[in-house]
Amino acid sequence: MASYKTSISTSISSARWTDTAASSTAVEVSSSSINVHQVRIINTANATKLYLKLYNVAASSTTVGTTDPIAVLPVEASSSVEYDFDPQIAFGTALSYAVVTSAGTAGTTAPGTAITVEFLTS
Repeated sequence: MASYKTSISTSISSARWTDTAASSTAVEVSSSSINVHQVRIINTANATKLYLKLYNVAASSTTVGTTDPIAVLPVEASSSVEYDFDPQIAFGTALSYAVVTSAGTAGTTAPGTAITVEFLTS
């Protein structure tokens, strides 16, 4: 997994968190409360629609397919999408995520090729 955090200073966020190998395994952005201002999903390598599940729990407490996501963000096949949140989405406990091929709680199938996900947070 190739994930990293970069400190930035903008009017809306203080950090950019990037994962260039996002898939169906839950990954943790933050183990404490965090605000999400923007999410960018890059799905140019897959010929299927994918779904980014966002969880308000730590990755260690997330069971993809069982844990209810706080949000599910779609990205069409062979494309990218950017979601801007104004006001931001507040995750009061933690923030983790996973990428799967089915919407809703039950989906667990990984994409054929891992994708890139970027979060702007504060």
